[in-house]
Amino acid sequence: MLFEKSPPPLTAPELGAPLADWLAYCERLHPAQIELGLDRVRVVAQRMGLDQGLGCPVITVAGTNGKGSTCAMLEAIFHAASYRVGLYTSPHLVHFEERCRLDSQAIDAATLVAALAATERARCALDAQHTQPVSLTYFEFTTLAILQVFAQAGLDVVILEVGLGGRLDATNLIDTDCAIITSIDLDHQAFLGDTREAIGREKAGIMRTEKPVVVSDPMPPASVVDYASQIGADLWRVGTDFHFFGDQQQWGWATSGRRDARRYSGLAYPALRGANQLVNAAGVLAALEALRPVLPVNAQAIRQGLALVELPGRFQIIPGQPTLVLDVAHNPHSVAALTANLDAQGYFPCTHAVVGAMVDKDVEAMLTRVGPLVDRWYFTDLPTPRAATAQQLRHQRETLGDAAGKGAVAGTYASPEQALQAATAVANPTDRIVVFGSFYTVGGVLLQGPPRLHAQHLPHS
Repeated sequence: MLFEKSPPPLTAPELGAPLADWLAYCERLHPAQIELGLDRVRVVAQRMGLDQGLGCPVITVAGTNGKGSTCAMLEAIFHAASYRVGLYTSPHLVHFEERCRLDSQAIDAATLVAALAATERARCALDAQHTQPVSLTYFEFTTLAILQVFAQAGLDVVILEVGLGGRLDATNLIDTDCAIITSIDLDHQAFLGDTREAIGREKAGIMRTEKPVVVSDPMPPASVVDYASQIGADLWRVGTDFHFFGDQQQWGWATSGRRDARRYSGLAYPALRGANQLVNAAGVLAALEALRPVLPVNAQAIRQGLALVELPGRFQIIPGQPTLVLDVAHNPHSVAALTANLDAQGYFPCTHAVVGAMVDKDVEAMLTRVGPLVDRWYFTDLPTPRAATAQQLRHQRETLGDAAGKGAVAGTYASPEQALQAATAVANPTDRIVVFGSFYTVGGVLLQGPPRLHAQHLPHS
């Protein structure tokens, strides 16, 4: 009888191997991309000493949308206040090193490789209770490595962006000193539940007893508020404990009903574009106020940080002919915000949309939201098994018909870069090209840096 040979066992790269080799190794260790739960990853974290914390205050940020912007504003303000800051975000746009930032700079590959090697040693350590190496997903493995970097860096504050949910996310190994929960909507329903209440409860899992939790969602699920009360967290709600106000020139923020009143007036709007950024900024100021006893920040640092904050791929406008708009919006809620921001941009003769998305997303709702503003669609494949194919996206658009607007399908493409080239080739200088649907979609057009577009012909007379 013939038997198929089993694949050879995986062997970890050498310590001096390139970062790409280590990341490829991490990807092959676990049969699933996502396996929620803290039992396995906690074992390895304890072996690495991470159960003792990171040696400084930690802010953990969860939510459906707005996490990245909130983290970026916090980092910029703390940096302006001369604190040593560690920031962990995911996913990345182009380079993995973007996920780990020390003092506002992406980590170098050699430091990250050393941390991955240390994580591998801890993963493979055997004892009476564990006779086999612990199985870790790509996200769990790399998260532990980045937490190790932070623990050894002598930082003043660490900001952790939750990867998925909150309660069972690997970042929740670390007890937070201040939790922030941004907007909550339907996404990742297969893992988090199919209602806002269920999803809110998962995200509320980052709260800790007697520690502040800032909820910047104006209408949070009851599950979030109830859990804060249940565990005795110090709840800060927008509209209840703090509020913001403004006009076309400036905005302000103030506490509401808190014993120690605080007020900021005459603030310039955050450098990040989009109407939704003011809600995120208000939550950031509430977190800073809650942490004032341990991390005092003056008004000048707040003003400077908000003025200088940068975050690629969040309604990022790249001037050119035509104008290019990049946005990682990848669910109906974030696409609705993108649509509002596009609508506020003013008139463009033609809007071209380059779209790539994951197969598990509510693509039909996304296309329907932005569809009335789109004149031509360019659908693209993405370099991940989780992605819908360009042909699948095209089929969904054609099935929707006029429900997704009158825009015509221009074609399907093998990569975001090819789709962008096709749109640029037919666009007029006064047109607009918007790229959205996934981090992979935006990252695919940023591989060589932010492109400045030059239309190949003059507008029609």
